[in-house]
Amino acid sequence: MINKLVIFGVGLIGGSLALALREAHFCKTVVGCSRNAVHLQKAVELGVIDSFSLDPAEAVRDADMVLLAVPMGAMRHLLQQIKPALPADAILTDAGSTKGSIVAEVAQVFGANFTRFVPGHPIAGREKSGVEAAIADLYVNRRVILTPQAHTDADAVAKVEAMWRVTGAVLESMPVELHDQVLAATSHLPHLLAFSLVDTLLNMPQREDILRYAAGGFRDFTRIASSDPVMWRDIFLTNKEAILAVIADFQDNLGNFYDMIAAQDGEALHQCMTRAKQARDNYVAQFEKQEQ
Repeated sequence: MINKLVIFGVGLIGGSLALALREAHFCKTVVGCSRNAVHLQKAVELGVIDSFSLDPAEAVRDADMVLLAVPMGAMRHLLQQIKPALPADAILTDAGSTKGSIVAEVAQVFGANFTRFVPGHPIAGREKSGVEAAIADLYVNRRVILTPQAHTDADAVAKVEAMWRVTGAVLESMPVELHDQVLAATSHLPHLLAFSLVDTLLNMPQREDILRYAAGGFRDFTRIASSDPVMWRDIFLTNKEAILAVIADFQDNLGNFYDMIAAQDGEALHQCMTRAKQARDNYVAQFEKQEQ
């Protein structure tokens, strides 16, 4: 059981974790911290947190679990702020979408042999964001990936695993580099494409007509372009190498589609799309089976 959990960034991700732990009576006290007192007061009123502080160092005093759920670009400064006051036995974990950057920043701020940091990434979300969107069952049957290093304290890993299991999440572990490569392909690239498509259409002279007659396919494909630009800017920049590699692969494949259409090669086009359809149908079937 957690005595004092401190959440930096009480939004959908951090707020949903807090609600799940409170519902399971797994945490005695939840403290929120950010620079926005109005936002934090709303979290108190919604029953997501018990109290809040605007001072990171004050917030982590006496904490035994600290979750960093802020944009990746804010991580380093926050680590520097909490370092002087973080209890020696406290466990530090995060919910960031890239792991290589935060692992490097923790090593730079706390030292290469800091053992109490357990990098984590809950693979869950909703179209809505903010603490008002937080729900207690967000993580039920959703994957949470942990990427501990060789020197990470085993007890710290076990306690972070226990915390996430209480939420109903499915725990997985993988190396940092593999995580960033996998997420670049399955999450970061789709978001980048959604932003890029909308931006491309906005720069076309006939954009008003295009948007006026956009159908459900456009709405579905570009839904994630409504995501927080600050968060995704930081993700793209902090996972630079993996994202650039997968963009290059996508550009090559898109070039193949261009060539098939230009050559009127219907058979090759049909085979490629059939292969893609089957792969996606299989993925959806497996996902729906896990949901049952």
